[in-house]
Amino acid sequence: MGLLQYSSYISSLVVLCSLLLKPSCSLNPKSSQNEEWKSAIVTWYGKKTGAGSDRGACEYGAVVENSPLSKMVTAVGRTLYDEGRGCGACYQMKCTENVECSGNPITVVTTDECKTCSDKDHFDLSGTAFGALAKPGKADNLRHAGRLQVKYTRVACQFGTNIALKVGSGSNPYYFSLVVEYENDNSNLAAVHLKQAQPSDSWVSMKRDRGAVWILNSSSPLRAPLSVKLAEASGETIVAENVIPADWKPGNTYHSSVNFKNSV
Repeated sequence: MGLLQYSSYISSLVVLCSLLLKPSCSLNPKSSQNEEWKSAIVTWYGKKTGAGSDRGACEYGAVVENSPLSKMVTAVGRTLYDEGRGCGACYQMKCTENVECSGNPITVVTTDECKTCSDKDHFDLSGTAFGALAKPGKADNLRHAGRLQVKYTRVACQFGTNIALKVGSGSNPYYFSLVVEYENDNSNLAAVHLKQAQPSDSWVSMKRDRGAVWILNSSSPLRAPLSVKLAEASGETIVAENVIPADWKPGNTYHSSVNFKNSV
């Protein structure tokens, strides 16, 4: 291709992009990806190598200490928390403004609400997650900064094929509560339905109580095994058939064999 032909080709491509008004249409795909990153403030709380609060507003409890969360968690401000709808959301973030920042992205999961955060886009990280933004061996130095400007983007969580359903400690045959953990995808959980053992039983809506906790009050004893249907704001729905066994116990966690698609 001659120089004149190449110049004409480039001009035509630019015009086509403008006409189509597609932001992803770019001569440099990397630049369009960079536009997805937003600015945010990050701080940290709790122990310097801890998991933030001992009991976050999302009610995940001790699971934040273990794999796959492994203390890489965050509290978020009111807007991102969204009355608990933001629980379990995954975000990727990176910092470059401080000399101790590595510039490499880390992934954190929302497990708590930061009620004192004044910024719309404000993440209050665990000490572990905040330190992970640093260069090797510089975590303590970076934590001393206390407050950083970072770039962040919402990403699809990738927890595998087993959503976990923890039965609330106060549950009984007339009152049932669930904590939903480890959802894939990058959309918020919008609805939870419960179905009892008989084929003639209908799906019954559970109510979001707080954080990731959903509850159901029943006028008659629930008949297990129980199936759970989960719906995301994106419209995707999955069903965990008979996931809560007949001999379920309050405080126990039961794993399904389904999960949402981990699409971006």
